[in-house]
Amino acid sequence: MIGFTDVWNGINVCVADDLEGIDPLMFWAGGKLLALREVSAPVVMLDTDFIVWKTLNFGGEIIAAHRENISDGIYPPLGFFRAGAHIIPDFSEDVLPLNTAFFYVPDNDFKEFYTGQAIAFMKSAAKCDDYLKYMVFAEQRLAAMCADYTGTPIKTLLDKDNLFYPQSDFTHLWGAKQAMRDHSELRGDFLQKCRKRLLTEFPEYSYIAKIINSLNGE
Repeated sequence: MIGFTDVWNGINVCVADDLEGIDPLMFWAGGKLLALREVSAPVVMLDTDFIVWKTLNFGGEIIAAHRENISDGIYPPLGFFRAGAHIIPDFSEDVLPLNTAFFYVPDNDFKEFYTGQAIAFMKSAAKCDDYLKYMVFAEQRLAAMCADYTGTPIKTLLDKDNLFYPQSDFTHLWGAKQAMRDHSELRGDFLQKCRKRLLTEFPEYSYIAKIINSLNGE
């Protein structure tokens, strides 16, 4: 087993070292799925560019950040993938993918089925240069297909058709991450907005504001 530590919570997580056949370039986020397989449900998988600003209620439903539309540019027909033998024929192509920047899994049965399907797909995929389509299929479209196939209910935090409408409960940086890498003033402005909100609304986490100051060179 390969061990790694969650740097925020000091949680030790062990990931099996059966990585043979998984191309790390094609499946750059595959480690999330391997880690999810090893952690007992109920569990939340959260990207570091997705911020939750309110307390959530958890039950027996999957919770994802939001749905995504199917399009050939990102979510092509299943026949596109050279790993078809590892896609269950009864999976629906019509179910909309789930954005898993936030992904709550309520039970181990679904978690094991989903991660098993995703890892089998990653291991069987023929190498190619179309990394994005393969990775988002393994992580996001398969999540929705597995939920549909097993009858596991889903709710989302955001409505896919209103993602850019004003709201204050969630922050998802998406492509803004690269803009912040390229322009330090944008990064500094964002960090200070986060710092101000923490101090105003969540004073119990004021110690994080000090960390933000250090990140911003203060």
